[in-house]
Amino acid sequence: MTRESKMLAALLGVSGVLHFAVPKPYTAIVPKPLPYKRELVYASGMVELGCAAMLTQSRTRRLGGLLSFGLLLAVFPANVQMMITVVQSKKAPLWYKIGTVLRLPLQIPPLRWAMKAARS
Repeated sequence: MTRESKMLAALLGVSGVLHFAVPKPYTAIVPKPLPYKRELVYASGMVELGCAAMLTQSRTRRLGGLLSFGLLLAVFPANVQMMITVVQSKKAPLWYKIGTVLRLPLQIPPLRWAMKAARS
């Protein structure tokens, strides 16, 4: 198992658990037009946990990498929605606004890790 697969599995595992433990921040960033926000948060948490588990096993790593890549692409609009909401907020501190903007390019390494896992 590569270092990248381990990091991605850990990232998705922790994030998946957080979707159930503290769903409110995730629900808040589901794009506004989408219905059933809490259900989507729980579903994406389950998919994250499944992807994390698949990445840990050599037999399922390829599929886990492909599914992780798709998942990361699918949730990217939520990250954009978070950035828009925070930047437009009059209450959010400047450092947080900057952080949500800088967070978007940080989505690229996990996408690369997922593709590397899919090729392994």
